[in-house]
Amino acid sequence: MSLSLFDLKNKVALVTGATHGLGMAMAQGLGRAGATLVINGASSQTKLDAAVAEYTALGLQAHGYLFDVTNETQVIENIQKIEQEVGSIDILVNNAGIIKRTPLEDMEVKDFEQVIKVDLVSPFIVSKHVVKGMIAKGEGKIINICSMMSELGRNTVGAYAAAKGGLKMLTRNMATEWAKYNVQVNGIGPGYFATSQTAPIRTEGHPFNDFIISRTPAGRWGDPEDLQGATIFLASKASDFVNGQIIYVDGGLLATIGKPANEN
Repeated sequence: MSLSLFDLKNKVALVTGATHGLGMAMAQGLGRAGATLVINGASSQTKLDAAVAEYTALGLQAHGYLFDVTNETQVIENIQKIEQEVGSIDILVNNAGIIKRTPLEDMEVKDFEQVIKVDLVSPFIVSKHVVKGMIAKGEGKIINICSMMSELGRNTVGAYAAAKGGLKMLTRNMATEWAKYNVQVNGIGPGYFATSQTAPIRTEGHPFNDFIISRTPAGRWGDPEDLQGATIFLASKASDFVNGQIIYVDGGLLATIGKPANEN
């Protein structure tokens, strides 16, 4: 009985930006729980096909759709295709995102706007058109991938923090408006994870590596698979009365002010 609460068999899950990294890890978790995966990418058909092949090699059911999540016309067209070719979407994970590391005083307006468009406007666009099918059938799960920057500031990531802070509040408002249709909308805020992007700084003696390990109560970087439990939970019946929450998967980093320099 308890395990059935997390069973995603016969569910269709659309995960945006899931051709690599944390998006791929979360999608794999949903697939292992039984969901049929719809993988979105925007960079190239070659990369998308390679990702689908990787999912398939793991024994997961996966379909790839190439479209730009900031382009409403493309979103509408592809959601219609997905519904016709795979089935109605039961689970949506708004994972696609970008970051531009520039001090705010030096940042071009067009770059600031691009980050906001991808990280905040695109979850609105995709959710707006996916939720219509969820409302029609009386159930659905939407998971917005937020960030610790939904709560904290940091040098050079002002646009990203603005977008992720906005996404936290958009998540709460989506929950407020759509809970009456039995649609649950929640967020996940990843901490610092061991990915190919962070590999250059995850070396012993690197100042940022040492900072993250000492600042995080768990004493380590997150493994991408650490995100799978929260993703499955928020996508399953186990979270049917959980709405408008952000779950931070960060090894306890946000829970503490950190250790003093003279403390072991």
